[in-house]
Amino acid sequence: MTYKATIDILHREELLDPQGKTVGNNLKNIDILGVSDVRIGKHVIMTLDAASADEAEQKVEKACKDLLANVIMETYKYSIAAI
Repeated sequence: MTYKATIDILHREELLDPQGKTVGNNLKNIDILGVSDVRIGKHVIMTLDAASADEAEQKVEKACKDLLANVIMETYKYSIAAI
């Protein structure tokens, strides 16, 4: 069966996000006011084959832990749907 995983990876809340800080500081330059925080991360969409939803989840979890996210500095969350 084929599955689609949607993965979001962000810097941990307690760590500085320099790219988000820069964007947040410059929003006022384009007349966007009242924004108190901006966090920028990665959005990954993965299509994979697996025998079951559990197997698909195991593959996505391994990809996140071992390749996609630096688990020391980043958090991730994902959703998986059969397609």
